[in-house]
Formats: sequence, C-alpha cells, structure tokens
Amino acid sequence: MNVQHLQETYPKLISYLEENGYSRSYINRLKREINRIISKAESQKWSSYTDVYLGYVQKGKTQTFLKEKHSLLGTIERFDINDQYPDGRQHKGIIDRGKYHLLEPEFKSIIDNYCAIEKERGKKDSSIYVESRNAAKFLFGLQQKGFDTLEKITEEAVLSAFVVPETGLTRSYSYKKSIAAVFKACIRQAPETFSRILAFFPTLRKTRKSIQYLMPEEVALFKQALSESKSPLSLRDKAIVALALYMGLRCCDIAELNLRSFDWSKDLIVISQQKTGVPLELPLNAIVGNAVYDYITLERPKNECEYIFISNHRPFGKLKRGTISCLAGRIMKALNIRLSEGNRRGFHIFRHHLATELLGNGIQRPIISKALGHTSPNSIDTYLSADFTHLKECALSVEKFPIAKGVFCDA
Repeated sequence: MNVQHLQETYPKLISYLEENGYSRSYINRLKREINRIISKAESQKWSSYTDVYLGYVQKGKTQTFLKEKHSLLGTIERFDINDQYPDGRQHKGIIDRGKYHLLEPEFKSIIDNYCAIEKERGKKDSSIYVESRNAAKFLFGLQQKGFDTLEKITEEAVLSAFVVPETGLTRSYSYKKSIAAVFKACIRQAPETFSRILAFFPTLRKTRKSIQYLMPEEVALFKQALSESKSPLSLRDKAIVALALYMGLRCCDIAELNLRSFDWSKDLIVISQQKTGVPLELPLNAIVGNAVYDYITLERPKNECEYIFISNHRPFGKLKRGTISCLAGRIMKALNIRLSEGNRRGFHIFRHHLATELLGNGIQRPIISKALGHTSPNSIDTYLSADFTHLKECALSVEKFPIAKGVFCDA
C-alpha cells in the first residue's frame, strides 16, 4: 500500500474540512486515522484500505465502532484514490465484495450455508464475515486452477492454495482456521467430501507475538499518580486509569458507564459488555470508588448527560471510546512512562497487567476469566507469557548439565 500520495496531500483534506465547518472532533478522528495508516501501512503489510478495515474487524470490535471506522476509511480512500472531497452524502462503503460473487454456484452454496448455520448458532457477525471471506478467497483460488467442484479438489491443489503467489510464503494459521471453520460447519452436507478436503489442509503452527506488559516500576508510578493530590492527572483521568488498572475494564465499557452502573450500597459495578453483550458484575474497591466519586462531585461539569465521563468543554457530551483510548498515550506522556518509539501505550495494557498480576498471585484461571468478562476460558492464554511467577516453576536446573570451565568466569 503506497501511502506517499496520502502523506503529501492529506493537509488539503483537513483544510477543506475546517473551511466547511466540520466539527473539530470529526477532523481529529480523521487525522488520527490518517496518521495511523501512514505510520503502520508498511509494518502491517496492508495492501488496501480494505485491509485496514479488516484489521479492526478481526479484533472483534463493536458494530458501532466498525461503522465509524468504515465511514472514516471511506472518506480517506475516496480522497486518496479519486481526489474526492466529502460532500455530506452517503457513499458506497470501501469494503469490496471479495471473491464470493465470482464463485461457481456449488462454491457459493457452501458460503451461504455456512453463514446461515453460524448465524443461527449465534456466532459474532465479525467472525462470520472474516471466515466466509477467507473461504471464498480459497475456493476462488481453486476455481481459477480448474478445480470448480468439490469432487475435483486434490491434495496438491489444496496445498498450493495456501501459498501466496507473490512471495511463495505459506499463509497463516488464522487463514487456515477460518477456512476450516467454514468446511466443518457444512460437513453434514457431504461428510466424506468435506472430511477428505479438510485432511488435505497443511499443518501450520499457531504463533503469537510477544506482548509488552507494564513493568513494576511503571505500575508504581500510576498508583502514585492516583494517590497524590498534586498529580499531573485530572480527576477524570485518575478515575479512568483506576477503572482500567484495578478493574481491567475495556475503554469501550468505560465510555458507556452511567450512574446506574454503580451500586454504591453493595460496592458493585454492573455493566453489559460492549464487545460481547454479556453482563458483568465486579466488586468496586475503595480506590476506584473514591476516584470516580471525586470526579463526579468535584470536577465533572453540571449537566443532564447520563454518562459518567464527559468532555470538559461544551456541549459536555459523552466521551467516545476512541477518545478514551487516546487518553492512554496522553496520560503516559504526562507521567513520563513508555515514551520510546514502538512501546505499547493502549488501554489494553492495563487489562493485561490485571490478568498477569492475578495469575502471579495464584488466582484460578476461571475466576480471572470471569473477572475480565471473557466468554471463552481460552482467552486467558494470551496473558500466560508474562506470568513469570509460574513460568519460573517450569525452569530446569543447569546443575545436572556439564559446563566447561571459563563459561561463567574469566579463564
């Protein structure tokens, strides 16, 4: 994805929006998205704006969040590709139809059946979208090579479909998993045929990148900032950090908090999670409760907005998820934390800290999953790589291995 044109011309888009009365909030969101595209296009290996959008889809974001990103990316793409400025009208989305519309009827029916089956089972729309899209791409690749029916498909054809033509590299484990999900969902249609093709799939190892986590000294700085009266953080920022650090709440859930979310008599926070729709009830500790109470009573502007966290300026609207997400970087900068390039600064790092701290203290995994609001018990696996307390228990002693003289000291 060549971002040079966008990098050189996007100031014209910003100027146009400012001159035509677009809100500062909208302009800032657009600028953040443009800067994200420019800075990450190469490292993320995006080839189109569709890839940028799919990155959000694959993270399981809410429909509201995806709709906003879809609109922003569409505006940027039309300007970048067609030199078209916004005109206030609704336009066709940026997401292309993929390869589904090019498939033969037999292959189309596989995708159709999969979508119907999984929707009935209650699978998330974002998962159905990604899996059906990848399966359509896989089937179209076979179709182009002359394998236009299930009976014609051979092991050699399947293995070749997992190779990227441009690079010769094997496709990812997640790509294989998506296609396998489609075939497994439809296996009752023709058990022998689908089982035969699934057996042809290559063995790919699941890999996971190392995830940065909060160091103990960084956690200490956050806790110090929450307790000091002369902290560089506002009361609003203190409350948001406390909810993330001690409760592990996602920023989308923090944005939706209202007065009904707090049961002060029972010291509870009760919410419906934005990502999953699953209810979550958490004990409200004193640090978090005091931080939220101080913000509401001492700093929050007086108005009729039902949400806890609102902007500091008129019209005092609810803070959006994206705004709260951006607060993480600003807060870390104010505390001189994680300023090096490439450091992880998103709010999820607080959630990761809570999970690893609980794991390190011997809390059982089902309890941690429940506290974090996970719908799958396997979701906790992401945090195991930072559970040093228990990882050390797996270490082997070097005492039984012969070590030559001079290895650990000067010869």
